[in-house]
Order: sequence, then structure tokens, then C-alpha cells
Amino acid sequence: MSQNSDQALELIARGTDELLKREELEARLAAGRPLRVKAGFDPTAPDLHLGHTVLLNKLRQFQELGHTVIFLIGDFTGMIGDPSGKSATRKPLSREEVLANAQTYRDQVFKVLDEGRTEVRFNSEWFGRMSAADMIRLAGQHTVARMLERDDFARRYAAQQPIAIHEFLYPLVQGYDSVALEADVECGGTDQKFNLLMGRGLQEHHGQKPQIVLTMPLLVGLDGVNKMSKSLGNYIGVTEPAIDIVNKTMKIGDGLMWDWIELLSFDIGIDEAAKLGAEVAAGTLNPREVKLRLARELATRFHDAPAAEAAIAGWHAAVTGQGDTSLLPLQEVAVPAEGLRIAALLTAAGITPSNSEANRKLKERAVKVDGAVVEDSTTVFAPGFEGMLQVGKRNFARVRLVADARG
Repeated sequence: MSQNSDQALELIARGTDELLKREELEARLAAGRPLRVKAGFDPTAPDLHLGHTVLLNKLRQFQELGHTVIFLIGDFTGMIGDPSGKSATRKPLSREEVLANAQTYRDQVFKVLDEGRTEVRFNSEWFGRMSAADMIRLAGQHTVARMLERDDFARRYAAQQPIAIHEFLYPLVQGYDSVALEADVECGGTDQKFNLLMGRGLQEHHGQKPQIVLTMPLLVGLDGVNKMSKSLGNYIGVTEPAIDIVNKTMKIGDGLMWDWIELLSFDIGIDEAAKLGAEVAAGTLNPREVKLRLARELATRFHDAPAAEAAIAGWHAAVTGQGDTSLLPLQEVAVPAEGLRIAALLTAAGITPSNSEANRKLKERAVKVDGAVVEDSTTVFAPGFEGMLQVGKRNFARVRLVADARG
């Protein structure tokens, strides 16, 4: 391969979990033809988070190398419900829910992808024209035994949990998307490997050159344990305020930071990440500075540079106690007319997970209001109060208390 092809392959391989048929990818890159690179997203929820952008980032890298990216919205498959990793049959979404979520996806993905170099497709384009006979012929391309080789289906079958017939159709339908789009490469999460390989098989059956399969790791969320998920609350949404993106990013563990840089950063390349890691290990660089750089990049990507700088300045002011905390967004918190005790207020503002945790922090003298330590758990704050609440150095909110309209 040429040096340019080698560099392209190095960029494509960055952060991947598996790159199946690497030699085929090398050959296609060396041929110099722009590749058709596909990733499918079922619009099952209205908002995207950083976990979703791991795939989007990989697609963006393909765009920068001159390839065609196909952002496939699974408006048809979304009504089936992807069974990957699920222990029970998913509730199918209505057509109206799918279309509403699909529009939101379109509005959000171009915070990462280059709109001018993105082909947005909907798989109802071809499945909407399929007859029942066509679908039966598609179902005939695989066996029940082969489907039960999937880990999630095998576990459910062994546990005598129901598996609906339409769930067996999902991998076939996703695989046929690659036939319809004549994909050269398909990207997906590690939990999608079975479905991605299904695409290769169906393409061969239809006389096409089978796609290269590229899987990306599932991004670990803010808790440092589980994959990022809205249901677990360990996520950063791409539409969140810049200060929330900065504050949440700064809370991740130092070890997790390097995984996030590899999967999320465009600004910090492979060589620079290694150099920064060596400096942190040697004690010549504070990991907080690296994390702050990542936080700035993410806030800029999903907002703009001025918003990111204001968020960084607000974060510095809250953490160091120096600077203008009025740069932080003002959060309204509804409280009863008689007010709330400090522990309940901290919980209502989302700074502590529970009143018991808030009371524990009060005893540790870790709670501040407008920079002053508060120890008295009976302290009450009534509607009309406006100021900074803080627990430790990294949990804070600028709040205005308003009377709860519900009384």
C-alpha cells in the first residue's frame, strides 16, 4: 500500500474493537475508489448522547478521507425494535414516534458529520415496497439454528423467555439494508457484530462484493462502569448546555479519560495522546489539564467556541472560587412556599443523589452556599433565593428558587 493508504488505514483503525477483513479494506483503499460507508441508527429515542457519537466520529473520519457516508435512519426497523443485547422483546414504536425521533436525529447528527458529504437514507425506501412474498423470501436466507447462535437469543431461549418471530427478522432486515445501499463498509457497536456479518452474507447471495465490518467499543458512561445510557443516567446529551458538557466531562475518572480521547477526540491524535499520557505518568502534567482540553473540544463541537470558553470560565470560577460565577447558567428550582432545608434543596437541584448523601456532605463541611460553608442541616431556603450551591469541588449549580405552582 502507499503511504497515504497506510495513514488512512491507521486513522480508520483508531479506537476500533474489530476490523473484520482488513486485507479487503486495504485492497479497496489502494484502488482509490471512494467507498460507501454505512451506519444505521434506529430512531427509538429522541436524543443522541456521546455514546452515539462514537460511530458518528468514525463516519466523520471516513468523510475526511474522501469517502461517501450513508447515515441510514431505520424508520422501518425502528418499528420492529433491535433485539441486540435485550433480555425481553422490545415494544415496537408507532410510525409517528419513529418519524418524530428521526427528524430530531437529523437535526443533531450534523453537529459531527459534514452535511454536504452525507447521504441520509431511510430504509422504508426499499422495505416499504416489499411484498409479503418478498419478505418471506428474505426470511428464507437463514435458519432458526443460525439465529439461535446469537448470544442474546441463546440466553433468552435457554431461560425459556419468549422470542417473537419478528425479532428473528431484524438481523435479516438490517443485513438487507447493505444490499440495497451496496455498502463497502458498515460500522456498528460491538453488540451489532452478528447483524453486520449478516449483511456480508446477504450481499454475497445477491452477487455483491461483501462489506467490510468495523465494530466500535461501547462508550463507558460517567459512572466508569456501564455503557453510556440515558436509562442509567450516566450520559452526556449532545444538546445539553455547554456548562453541563464541561462539568460532566471533568468528573470522569483519569483512567476513563484516555478511552474518551481515543473514541471522541478529533483534536488529540494518536501520537499526541501517547505523549500526553507519558507526561501525566511522569508527573509533569496534571491530568486535569488534559481533561479540560477534551471538555473544551466537546463543548465547542456541540455548541461553539464562545459558549465553550464561557463554560470553561464558569467551571473555573465554581471550582477555584475565583472568577465570575454569573457565567454559569441559572437553574430554576421549584420549592414549597415555606422553603426547603438545605439537604432537600441540594437533591432537588441535582447536586446530590439523595438527602442522606447531602446530610453526610454537610457533616463533612463539604457544602457551600455562595462560597460560605454550611453545616446546619436545619437551614432553610425559600422562594426568591438566588445563588451558588456547591458540594465538594466538582458538583455545583447556580440556582433561583421559585414557588412550586402545585402548592
